[in-house]
Amino acid sequence: MTKTVNAIYEHGVFRPLEPIEGIKENTEVEVTVSVKREISHPILRFAGILSEEDANRMMEMVEDEFERVSPDEWKD
Repeated sequence: MTKTVNAIYEHGVFRPLEPIEGIKENTEVEVTVSVKREISHPILRFAGILSEEDANRMMEMVEDEFERVSPDEWKD
């Protein structure tokens, strides 16, 4: 069985953040650790998945769209 579990490392022990179904107490398991990076903005999770050409094309489309929006549209 393979299961991904979020955990906290405290005082030399990994503590799961939620109950783990299907594993009995004192069962020996193999653990692979992947440290989550602190990301300042959620969109940064997607950084680097586009080629530079595609990223530039996307930026041009976003800039074009924002140029068409009137700031008065957002006022109450």
